[in-house]
Amino acid sequence: MKGIGIVRKVDHLGRVVLPKELRDTMNIHPHDGVEIFVHNDSIVLQKYNPSCIFCESADQLFYFKSKIVCESCLQETNVHVS
Repeated sequence: MKGIGIVRKVDHLGRVVLPKELRDTMNIHPHDGVEIFVHNDSIVLQKYNPSCIFCESADQLFYFKSKIVCESCLQETNVHVS
């Protein structure tokens, strides 16, 4: 990991603002999801890219019983979506 030389303070609600330069570089837009991971003693943020829970495809995704599934896997289970 490399530092980018920007420090932000956590506000009283636990929020941190991502700098515009970083959001632009990482192609993060308003309302995009960000995943939070912990690695040893570090907090890692990653832009959320949803994918199928079965095959990890990111194409033609649907929510099925609160899970993300691609059209191909849905077809394999004979589930019809409209």
